[in-house]
This record gives sequence, structure tokens and C-alpha cells, in this order.
Amino acid sequence: MISHVSGTQPFTLSYSDLGCDQGKRGRTRGGVGPLHGAPRRDDGGTPVPDPFTIVSGICAAGAVAAGIQLRQRAVRAEARIETLQAELTAERHAASHDPLTGLPNRRAFYRLAASLLTDAAGRPLVAVVLDLDDFKQVNDRYGHAAGDQVLVSVAERFAAFAGDNLVARLGGDEFAGLLASPTVDRRWMEHAAHRLSDALAAPIQHGTVSLRVTASVGLAPVRGPAQLADALCRADAAMYRAKSLGAARQLLDTHPVDTHHFGPHQDDPLTVHR
Repeated sequence: MISHVSGTQPFTLSYSDLGCDQGKRGRTRGGVGPLHGAPRRDDGGTPVPDPFTIVSGICAAGAVAAGIQLRQRAVRAEARIETLQAELTAERHAASHDPLTGLPNRRAFYRLAASLLTDAAGRPLVAVVLDLDDFKQVNDRYGHAAGDQVLVSVAERFAAFAGDNLVARLGGDEFAGLLASPTVDRRWMEHAAHRLSDALAAPIQHGTVSLRVTASVGLAPVRGPAQLADALCRADAAMYRAKSLGAARQLLDTHPVDTHHFGPHQDDPLTVHR
């Protein structure tokens, strides 16, 4: 005899209800019990539900529901992971890129430049530093929105000029690049500097106003990964020297690398172009 309580109404199962011979409780009776598919009936011959079938159905339904819940939890967890990964990617990008122009910032530029130099395998590279001429006048006369438009346009033009090469906004109106070149020959560098200046000098449309800006540009060859900082300092010094001589000038510093000197000497082979 087996007793079971379901809700508040208990019911009792006998071995005969289970299709078992009471004298041989471990054996079933020749296929006439419910375990062999024959329906149970009451005294009037009306079929009654088999408790084992009900329990089995409840268990199966519960397993399906539990499986659905687990799948839903897994889907939510996957969506959350994707959201967190996207947020992390956005945070990393924001930490390494200028929010206005989308170019790498100063920290990212030095990191990426060092990696490029390591992978350059001796190929010629040229450091470029440019600074806009009289940029403050744009902000003062036309407003900061116009100034932002100028910076964005300069960034786009510098990036288009550099192609697959590295360019960055170092801060304010100062930009830098590391250009792969077929040679560090003076004529090639002069030609590159002229093309860059011409690209930057094209009018920039801001509403109904057409703005024109120029840039002072300094260039210096990079002679190895250990000389990156030196080359950038020399290019930066060349740019400021060009700016002191007047707007829209390009200056090349081809002096051999001197790790104890950052910036051109009076007798360095500097070339100024307008």
C-alpha cells in the first residue's frame, strides 16, 4: 500500500492499482495492469487517470519549463556580456582617441608609433608635426563651433593625405604623423610637405562662411625605434622654426640623429619652403 498526499486530498494506491500481484509484489500481472497500457477504471467501468501518468506528465512539463528558463537566462547573460564588451571597447576607444576628430590622442600616438617602428624592419619613416597658423583668430572671429569645424576638416585632410599611415591630434591645433616613405631623400620629403600644405590650405566651409587656414609643418626622418622621441622632437622644433619665419612654411630637419640633442643647431641642414 502506497499513500500520497496531493494538495489537501490524500489518495492511496494498492499494489493491485499498480498492476502488481499482492502475493508477488515484485512482478506484474500478465499485461492487464496500468503499467502495460490497460486503462484503470472505477467500479462502474469509467476510465480514471493513472497517478503515475499524471506524475510523469507533471515532471516532463516541469523539465521543459526549467529548460526554457535556463535558455532565457543564458540568452540574457549573453546579451549582458555583449553589452559589457561594447562598453569596454567604447571606453578603450575614448581613452585613446580625441573625441572631436576621432584621431588617436598623444598617448596612443606614441604607443602606436613605437609598435610601427618595431614592425618597420628598416623601412624609411618620416615624422611629421604640424600646427595651424593663427588658429586663435578663427575662434575669436567666428566662434568655437567654427574652430571645431576647422579642426575636424584638418584631421580628415591629414588622414586622407597619410592614407594607411598613422596620424594623431596631439592637442589643441597640433597634429602629428608617422609616414612610411620609399626614401628619406630630401626631394621626396619636400614634395610630401608641399602636398600636405596644399591639402590643408583648401577652403573649409562653415555655414555660409568659407574659412582658409594654413599650417606650419616640420619633418624629420626616423632612423630606428630607439630614435622615435628624438625624431618627433626634431620635427616639432622644425615646425616651430618654420612658424617663426612666417605662416604656411615647411621645414625639413635631416640632421643625423644625435641622442644628446633635441632640436636643430644653427648649422643643421634645415630647409625652409613656402
